[in-house]
Amino acid sequence: MNKTIWAIQAVVFYLFTLLVAALPRCQSGRIGKNIGTFLFNILHSRRAIAIDNISQALPFMKRHPLWTGEFETARDIALATFINLGISIIEVCRLYHGKGDILIDSIDVTGGENLRSAREKHKGLIFVGGHCGNWELMSLSFKKLFDENVWAIVRQQNNPFLNTIVDKMRMSYGNKVIYNKAALRPILGVIKKDGAIGMLADQAVFEDNGASIDFLGRKAWANKAPAIIAHKTGVPLVPVFIHRAGDHHVLTIHPEYTLCGDRSDEGVRQDIQALARYLEDFVCAHPADWYWVHRRWKRAGEAI
Repeated sequence: MNKTIWAIQAVVFYLFTLLVAALPRCQSGRIGKNIGTFLFNILHSRRAIAIDNISQALPFMKRHPLWTGEFETARDIALATFINLGISIIEVCRLYHGKGDILIDSIDVTGGENLRSAREKHKGLIFVGGHCGNWELMSLSFKKLFDENVWAIVRQQNNPFLNTIVDKMRMSYGNKVIYNKAALRPILGVIKKDGAIGMLADQAVFEDNGASIDFLGRKAWANKAPAIIAHKTGVPLVPVFIHRAGDHHVLTIHPEYTLCGDRSDEGVRQDIQALARYLEDFVCAHPADWYWVHRRWKRAGEAI
């Protein structure tokens, strides 16, 4: 029975993405905004999570030097976040069906020289980012913009038919995927061959593989894998983020992060804390471009 249900789900998903990709590009913004507003109104639990997360982070963000003052309330930011997600859905459907070249070509790149500088070491690369802006677009754009085939760390879908479709779509722009379970060995293999890894390291992890950090005014568990791998291999850690700016996107590539040099647990925690500050700065500057709808602070979210 599961196989039948999974097959139906996969067919529905494929037909939906195909239909959306066929919509006129000039209508993408309007339709995406309507989709985002619709999701905001019907996904009650996710909306509640987003508003709660933002409400607790908002006092910290309003004191941050990069805060723009564009939004007044947590609900305003949550609605804008869902609208961004709705527009991203339209864009990703177009990307997945081979219609993303115009979208990728319109990306403004800041810090391309930082990528070239890190590449000169020939020790591989780890792009450290988060679920910011249209993160799928960012991942799929590296081949066209920089001739970089990025290995993305992803979660394997429970539905094997759907997983096959999504993987094929993701790899259509030159990317490869590594599933997050038992990922260390293939990651090290890619780095050894001077390849590039993309990590979205902004979701809550368990204590046994995480570091306790401060993030947006609260304690959070963060994945310590980027720092551990960098200490072990010497691979450059390059923070990267993308945000929406009107009808186009801005991709920001920061200079390579320099490790603190301490390989102890506390040293690794310091490195992960420092990397989290890049994301913290991004969220305060572009609050509607972060994925607020997941429970980032679970298991650790006491006030600082």
